[in-house]
Amino acid sequence: MFDKQLNSKIWSIAWPAILANVSIPLLGLVDASLLGHLDNAVELAGVAVGGAALSFFYWGFSFLRMGTTGEVARASGAGTEDSAIDAMLRAGLLALAIGTLLFASKHWVALVGVSLMNPSEEIAPVARRYMDLRLFGAPAVLLTYVVVGWFIGKQNTRWPLAIVAGTNLMNILLDFVFIIGLELASAGAAYATVLSEYFGLFIALIGLGSAISKRLLSTKTRVFDRNAYKRLLRSNLEIMLRTLALLFAFAFFTASGEKLGVDIVAANTIMVQFLLLAAFALDGFAYAAEALTGEALGAKERNAFYTATIYCGSWIAGTAIMISVSIAVLLPWLLPQLSDLAPVQAVFAAQGWWLILLPLAAAPSYFLDGVFIGAGATREMMFCMLFSVFAVYLPCWWLTQTLENTGLWFAFTVFNTARGVSMGLVFARLTLRDRWLSLTPKDREA
Repeated sequence: MFDKQLNSKIWSIAWPAILANVSIPLLGLVDASLLGHLDNAVELAGVAVGGAALSFFYWGFSFLRMGTTGEVARASGAGTEDSAIDAMLRAGLLALAIGTLLFASKHWVALVGVSLMNPSEEIAPVARRYMDLRLFGAPAVLLTYVVVGWFIGKQNTRWPLAIVAGTNLMNILLDFVFIIGLELASAGAAYATVLSEYFGLFIALIGLGSAISKRLLSTKTRVFDRNAYKRLLRSNLEIMLRTLALLFAFAFFTASGEKLGVDIVAANTIMVQFLLLAAFALDGFAYAAEALTGEALGAKERNAFYTATIYCGSWIAGTAIMISVSIAVLLPWLLPQLSDLAPVQAVFAAQGWWLILLPLAAAPSYFLDGVFIGAGATREMMFCMLFSVFAVYLPCWWLTQTLENTGLWFAFTVFNTARGVSMGLVFARLTLRDRWLSLTPKDREA
């Protein structure tokens, strides 16, 4: 039966999230576009390396967003608004502690982060300085993760869109001030981004309104509940390990491509950017799945949970098909426009068709990530990721090394497929055993 109201709710969550996700790369693109017009290319390269290292580093803390979304959605579904606020505040205190620690140890973090990127001796100092300065914004970035998680859990993605849009606009303005006006080059790009990150946090706090401050002053607050913190730390650790395994998979893909030659790694990098754009679109509906399934389980509404799962899954499937068809139509024209180098274009011609297949292969994992986060099934999500990386991806790559770049893309595609298949099997098992309503971190501890 077609549920127009549910479809409207899914879209109201998804479209602002998609726009917010797509606008995120603007932070790096604005820096690069202005620095690219300076005389010294080392400044641009340093920002690219330092920014990439920092992006991977912050991605490892995305559990702060995902864990908050699930907790808030379930608490809201149960009708316990105070519990939802307490869950967000606990995650906020954890984010503030981690962000402060990163700021205090920023020199070491920058040294390690840039070293892992293995840049040239000329670029490394610029990248370290850029990353060192950017880490002044660590508390703001991690706290904003939590607030965005709160809004998604409350099925409100317009505020996350406002946060990202405000951050990007401020970053553009300050880039002109610091890079062009004050001629501070890469340091100016760092200053601009840090200040814009704190501006984004300011917008986020405005969005929270007075409810949070009232809850902090309440004598009934359970923000400092010890058992709640134990559950928070355990579920966040599971999400973090899952995310680190995913980061390893991408890093391994890049490192393996580098061994095959400069032209191959250049072409692969451009192709991966297309996949990330597809992921942004699919993530919008995954956010809807997180919020709606979490709310249904919090309210103990079994039918609502399965209905939300079916509808969100249908939208993700339809979006993945549309993306793959669009890529198939545009690919022969688009990829050659991205490089004039014949060897790079040769790689595009040989491997470009993977871009058509991968959105379809990866869509189930994006969808089920959303369902598992909403349900609090962080342990299952972690084990599925570890299995897909170490029992499927790496062995598959090892067995297909003779195929070189084709084997690498094959292994990467199989890895994404394994994520969806493994989580699908877990979903089926939990459904057959009717475990979804009892699958919460609190019940597991008991």
